[in-house]
Amino acid sequence: MLRIRAGSVHPVTAPPITDGAVLVADDGRIAAVAAHSQVPTPPGARRVEFPDAVLVPGLVNTHTHLELTHLAGRNPEREFSRWIRTIRALKDATTSEEFDHSAEQGVRDCWTAGVTCVADTGSTGAPLRALARLGARGIYYQEVFGPDPADRAASLADLRAAVVRLGPVASPRTRLGVSPHAPYTVSEPLYRAVADFARRETLPLAVHLAESREETALVRDGAGSFAEALRARGIPVQAHHCSPVQYLLQLGVLGRATGCLCIHCVQVDERDIAILRDSGGAVVSCPRSNRTHGHGTAPLAAFRAAGIPVGLGTDSVVSAGDVNVWAEAAAAGLDGEDALRMITIEGARALGLDGEIGSLDVGKSADLAVFPSTVLYRPLPSPTALLTVVAGRPVAGYIPAP
Repeated sequence: MLRIRAGSVHPVTAPPITDGAVLVADDGRIAAVAAHSQVPTPPGARRVEFPDAVLVPGLVNTHTHLELTHLAGRNPEREFSRWIRTIRALKDATTSEEFDHSAEQGVRDCWTAGVTCVADTGSTGAPLRALARLGARGIYYQEVFGPDPADRAASLADLRAAVVRLGPVASPRTRLGVSPHAPYTVSEPLYRAVADFARRETLPLAVHLAESREETALVRDGAGSFAEALRARGIPVQAHHCSPVQYLLQLGVLGRATGCLCIHCVQVDERDIAILRDSGGAVVSCPRSNRTHGHGTAPLAAFRAAGIPVGLGTDSVVSAGDVNVWAEAAAAGLDGEDALRMITIEGARALGLDGEIGSLDVGKSADLAVFPSTVLYRPLPSPTALLTVVAGRPVAGYIPAP
């Protein structure tokens, strides 16, 4: 058993506790959360104390690309379509061993930052393997690409093969999902086929959606830099005369049968927000990435007011620079307890995991982190957790001896 005492304990679902403690049972679940004087110390329990720190639920990063960790600082491009082409070239020059190492380093970086759960999107499978190998918690969405309608069958076959290959790696703690990447990389028939596949296989679904003005121009008008790049490759482009959100609703990608995780959602209007609400899915906002590429600001307050589950994600380190979700909260204009809620219980709810993680409640998995007390009131450039625990197991910071 593990007993952690801190200057203040923030359950998130209950008021903060001054001089509080959490008792973690041998099964990796929370056995007690209360004032220090009210939490027992069973014989043989490991005891750690942080009198000048805050104990919070483990942080949730609802959108990452951990396989790109090794590319930090290597893409100076900011214009979005050129940035994407540069990323593709850098990935093509990376070996599978490098992707595995990169993803594992990404998981460890997350733990150092107090992040105990990630929703990762990638094409190599390396993040899922790293999560499973390290005993981490997360959802990995296997990407599929294919902007040419003629390639639908081949792209779907590649996705099925990846799911078969990665399925045995998945577990209740490390889940597998699928992601038809974005409207500028996925054709209409491929979107329909992947959505059908996800429903049949009961796999979580995630999409990059309504991220940029270029994406909107492509979908609505068949114009802009993405349209030009597709036509240059001989791929047909047509105007759909609707927003990207409305487009994916028409294709059956959005809907209560899929419960889609919609990443970015910057270029949306009131009708789009209503669709996102009624589809039963969730939204991920990545403020620093959007700022880097000049996409604009997602209407976070409107999403929350509509009752849409919303989480924050750091996107790739090539955009945001690190996996600091506190910095995402600050970039979104949040601070204090509101920021903490967004990067814990609300992120967990966006992933459908709030029954298991996201708050310090008896019976939930003991995913938690300890930080210097200033983290709640003053964003730190690179906040390092004094202790990070996943399912009752210390994984970063001060790790008490058994």
